[in-house]
Amino acid sequence: MVGCKAKPQTGKAIYTITNDQANSVVAIPISDNGMLSKGAVFPTGGSGSNFLDGTSNKPAAPDALASQSALAVVGNNLFAVNAGSNTVTMFSIDPSDPTKLTMIGQPVAVPGQFPNTIAASMKHNVVCVGCSGAQSGVSCATFSKDGLESMDSLRPVELSQTTPPAGPTNTISQVFFSNDQGTLFTTVKGDPSQNKTGFLGAYRVSNKGSVQQYRVQSSPNGTAVLFGSSTIPKSNNLFVTDASFGGAILYVDPKSDAASVKGMGVVGGQKATCWVAVSSATGSAFVTDVGTNRLIEMSLNDASIKSILDLSSNGDPGLTDLKAAGQFVYALSPGNGTTQSAVTVVDAIAKKQLQHFVLGRLGVGRNAQGMTVML
Repeated sequence: MVGCKAKPQTGKAIYTITNDQANSVVAIPISDNGMLSKGAVFPTGGSGSNFLDGTSNKPAAPDALASQSALAVVGNNLFAVNAGSNTVTMFSIDPSDPTKLTMIGQPVAVPGQFPNTIAASMKHNVVCVGCSGAQSGVSCATFSKDGLESMDSLRPVELSQTTPPAGPTNTISQVFFSNDQGTLFTTVKGDPSQNKTGFLGAYRVSNKGSVQQYRVQSSPNGTAVLFGSSTIPKSNNLFVTDASFGGAILYVDPKSDAASVKGMGVVGGQKATCWVAVSSATGSAFVTDVGTNRLIEMSLNDASIKSILDLSSNGDPGLTDLKAAGQFVYALSPGNGTTQSAVTVVDAIAKKQLQHFVLGRLGVGRNAQGMTVML
């Protein structure tokens, strides 16, 4: 008997940014079998940057931006942050060739410093950026086929940081929209050593696409260093990673926007669980760790661990940002300067590595950040 469940759509292309001094977007096509090949590079007209490692005070890499979602795709539009030049670049994506990008206008200035995460809403034609530098907070702008409008005034998030920031703690991790695009969320890492508590911020979005200045702020019990997140389909729940222990399911009250913990999963042996993608093929979350080369599958109900895929044989030091498309997961390893940067392609259903696609020939190194996909 054939089931009624539609097969998840395989992606058309993945994208990451080099985040080097001369920043570029790298576009890599996905074949029908989920595998990657070739690739093309498109300058953003801006500069990348690195946060300063809190212990060595030197530029950090991999995970140079301490964030999830350094670039975003909605419709045939791609948006990328330039953390070193405090700008955002918009590209149009050729509908017939998703690896052909055209910059729309010039990079647009952000009224904060060290923009490290970005979210886009097709419903409202709005882009929002999180900044983690000395001027920290969230700024938004409308967009059209003609490009990005000016970014609006900064919604402050008090971090008392420098530019570039000292991290990875005490920085904005991610901005992202709710399933109905009626709320903009931001995750902010606390710093347990300084007794600073992290939080989830929620900004309401009006029917006209205006993102309010005021946020509802929640520090869910037991969380400390909230990092990468994902909405969970057909629910008011979020899956959030927390670098201090693993992952959690948060319930966001639709009336108050306050968040509470619905389930927590401790990831044993983790260095820092920081990024997540939800797979519609498996109905589960996959999380990564920059210091441990494995993909951990977790429940969308209670964040319990469902499977662990050890990828150490491919030689990567660990994984950062990732995306799920079709039955596949695409996970970035920027490398560490000694190992090459690469994307690992995993069959989420069979729980096996299908491909280890190295990025060095595309000029991608240890500063690379972000992963997004065009479906």
